[in-house]
Amino acid sequence: MMIDARVLAQAEELLAASRAAGVRIATAESCTGGLIAATLTAIAGSSDVVDRGFVTYSNQAKTAMLGVPAGLIASVGAVSEAVARRMAEGALTRSSAQLAIAVTGIAGPGGGSPDKPVGLVWFGLARTGRFTASLRHVFPGDRQAVRAATVAEALLLLRAAIGPEPG
Repeated sequence: MMIDARVLAQAEELLAASRAAGVRIATAESCTGGLIAATLTAIAGSSDVVDRGFVTYSNQAKTAMLGVPAGLIASVGAVSEAVARRMAEGALTRSSAQLAIAVTGIAGPGGGSPDKPVGLVWFGLARTGRFTASLRHVFPGDRQAVRAATVAEALLLLRAAIGPEPG
């Protein structure tokens, strides 16, 4: 998947803001399969900001790599607010980052249901000592469009979590 120039510009701005704030980032990705980390690391010099990325596509990986309880996944489903939040928190505790984004969703074309439609993505965002937050989106389009929209939204959420530009 080619990275859109607009999204690359968002990533560059995010990296600059992270660098200025002294904030390192970790990603925990399911439906995007590492595309958020790939977008950030497509930019030269990103290694001073990006600590690591976890691709936890399976439920077992979410539990083994991020510490998401298997019982939680069994009770509420992998595509849920609670799992997204736990993924973000797990990425923080298993990295040297101060800020983590997590995404879990249904990119399609199959796998949707009336209560969890294709295009549903839950975002988890955690910042050390400050907050854990979540956000629900239902993105339109095909699998590629849902994944691309998820990456763009994740970059915006990370940028907002860093705070306003200094000065």
